[in-house]
Amino acid sequence: MHWPIWRAKVTERSMEPALRPGDCLLIRRTRRIRPGQIVVARHPERPEMLLVKRAARRADGGWWLVSDNPAAGAVDSRRFGVVPGPLIEGRVLARYWRTRPLPPNEPGYPPPHTRERPRRGDGAVLRSC
Repeated sequence: MHWPIWRAKVTERSMEPALRPGDCLLIRRTRRIRPGQIVVARHPERPEMLLVKRAARRADGGWWLVSDNPAAGAVDSRRFGVVPGPLIEGRVLARYWRTRPLPPNEPGYPPPHTRERPRRGDGAVLRSC
């Protein structure tokens, strides 16, 4: 079962200044979107990869999705064309930030994270938040 509201974390710079790496997003699963909204979609050529992009316009049974910061080497419809409607996962409802950890010299400093962080250039645009 897919929950109607889910969350993810931005990992790339393609949507700056609206979204920055490390921002957490609340996303509503829907395919009912309008031009100008920020959406989450599956990459047409690599469906395991989620993208966060701005819906520019409807086109040929899908959506033309663009990055706010194409200078960041963004992957969007300029590279792969129209994204079919079924690949749209939802729209971004809100952005929020996790609380920042204490500095290392403060009492109660958490132990180092053991999870592997995504490597730059591995194609991941969103990950669990």
